[in-house]
Amino acid sequence: MIILVVIMFAFMYFGMMRPQKKQQQKRQEMLSAMKKGDKVVTIGGLHGVIDTIDKANGTVDLDLDGVFLTFNLSAIRTVAEPSAPAAAPKAEEAKAEDDKPYSEPSSDDSDDDTKED
Repeated sequence: MIILVVIMFAFMYFGMMRPQKKQQQKRQEMLSAMKKGDKVVTIGGLHGVIDTIDKANGTVDLDLDGVFLTFNLSAIRTVAEPSAPAAAPKAEEAKAEDDKPYSEPSSDDSDDDTKED
């Protein structure tokens, strides 16, 4: 009977508590990595750009197309686009295109249906 209780506790820990702790840690890392200029989405669905962050009071000011609103840090759902140099994604795309092997078009006459014999 005791083994059954231990197995149930282990199942609850690894199935429910541990994933929740990992999710909380990931969210905390996201909130601590936010900086001015990042595009964010609030829990209410508002999209804006971070203007200022006050970690002492736990608030963030968002610029919503010229309207500045103050939210609690807990109201930020996701960071939609971290402010990063614009050249970085283009460099990755160019590298991906360079890695593709070059293949010459085939000159197979079997594809030519207009040719009459």
